Amino acid sequence: MNRSKSDSHTAKSVSLDTAGTAMPPSSSKPSRAAVGAVFGTGVAQGIALVTFPAAGAIFTSPQHYALSSTQYGMLFVPQAIMAIISSLLAPTLARSLGAKNVFLAGLLANLLSMGLLIASQFLMADRTAAYAVLLLATTCMGLAFGLTVPVINTCAAAFFPLTADRAVLTLNTLLGLGTALAPAFVAVFIGLGCWWGLPVLVAILCGGLLVFSLPLTISAGSTCNDQASGVVPAVFPAFAAAALLYGICETMNGNWGSILMSGALANTTATASLSLTLFWGAVTGGRLLFALIDRWMPERVVFKILPAVICIAFLLVPLIPPGSPLPGLALFALAGLGCSAMLPLIISFGQKRMPAIAPSVAGLLIAIYQLGYGVAAFGVGPLESMAELPLPHIFAATAVPAMGLVILAAVLGRKH
Repeated sequence: MNRSKSDSHTAKSVSLDTAGTAMPPSSSKPSRAAVGAVFGTGVAQGIALVTFPAAGAIFTSPQHYALSSTQYGMLFVPQAIMAIISSLLAPTLARSLGAKNVFLAGLLANLLSMGLLIASQFLMADRTAAYAVLLLATTCMGLAFGLTVPVINTCAAAFFPLTADRAVLTLNTLLGLGTALAPAFVAVFIGLGCWWGLPVLVAILCGGLLVFSLPLTISAGSTCNDQASGVVPAVFPAFAAAALLYGICETMNGNWGSILMSGALANTTATASLSLTLFWGAVTGGRLLFALIDRWMPERVVFKILPAVICIAFLLVPLIPPGSPLPGLALFALAGLGCSAMLPLIISFGQKRMPAIAPSVAGLLIAIYQLGYGVAAFGVGPLESMAELPLPHIFAATAVPAMGLVILAAVLGRKH
């Protein structure tokens, strides 16, 4: 995005970690192997994160795990809780244990999560035992996400201190690429009759990266130890609300989209996986698109428009005819475009508006985003079973938090 001359001058002397903490330029240039390990982990983490939602149709299928909507939603509650805790602790752990050790621990947690997912298929005869193992698997995934993502973002900025913004954007684009690949891979493996091929593939990727990274020097640079002001700015609750509402909107599409397509809309499992691929692909493509056209469409304009796109997508869901895949696929692509740049812009604007707590802004907002993730991931099941609401109507009702996001974006996107 555009930066002022003073910002550009500052970028020459310091870089920023994902929480906005100032870092001096690295004293030594990182090896190509270390750069490859960090950026490769971005792709692997993206695939791993979406593995569980991508397999949603398998988890709810009577021929496999036969989970109810409530049980399926409950899978992501320990993941969200663990992601919040570990993401808040990751910077402290990196300072005390070293960024490399936290990085390796994140890869190990990913490997353990995939191992548990693979093992769960051998317990499907005992549904209770299989479900318990799945809960452990998603708990490990939350730990992996919370440890890995903050550290690789910080490392990317430290590796390229003079072009930190571009490095972090590249890393997050690769992470987004991974989220788009996961449902595509699961569709291929389902077609081959072995859905579990996806967690096997992710386990191989994470295990390979773990072994490859062991001898490497992976450092996040010397982070500044200055503490942010303890005074919470008055505008923080508004940004927190925006992150929470966005987490709900994104998770409805990312976690429940495949269930909607394969269940209420009576499409094939492959079509459901394709809808998820299109959603995450549009999220990734939208981030690149809006970064390229920011000269013609400023980020504040994008920030105000995207929530309306999300809202429209939700409102159109009940109009999708069952058994007709194209309208549903197009709608999830539209929703992905609407979600694309929202979270990065919420964090970016938050750091600019709240300089007193800039070192903590990103971590706090991501934690609150994860809270929204948990609300949407678990909340749908009880609404279906207790309130007896059809899933398409729940999607349409999610236009309400999207409208809240529209209002908040209009207020927070003003020039100051």
